[in-house]
Amino acid sequence: MHAKVANARADFQHKLALDLVRRFDYLAVGNVSAAKLARTRMAKSVYDASWSSFRNKLRYKAIAHGATFEEVDESGSTQSCSACGSKDSTTRPKGIAGLRIRAWTCSDCGVAHDRDVNAALNILRCGRASPGVGIRCL
Repeated sequence: MHAKVANARADFQHKLALDLVRRFDYLAVGNVSAAKLARTRMAKSVYDASWSSFRNKLRYKAIAHGATFEEVDESGSTQSCSACGSKDSTTRPKGIAGLRIRAWTCSDCGVAHDRDVNAALNILRCGRASPGVGIRCL
């Protein structure tokens, strides 16, 4: 049973990684530490997701297809406003309690954010702002 689930997960990851590198020539991903998250109450979900395995598949498929793969520091990506860059918004999600907040509005510029979309935009901006820092795939 476990082997079947592991094979299905690996197959899905291969197909998703291939789809992404075929559609995009630049991929920026956050440097999520599965080891650190595994020490939290989300451990089971973290292990089940196989994040580092997917990141590795995405990296080597990017190399094979000539895409740029970049791993960037994701710290604060959910808390910074992707519209104005504010890190001091009084309404931003903070700490462990902030993990439950899925949507928030920046108190500085008034832009409404979905937590995940906001983080993705911040990770993309961080990656684009540091040319040559990531892994250029030839």
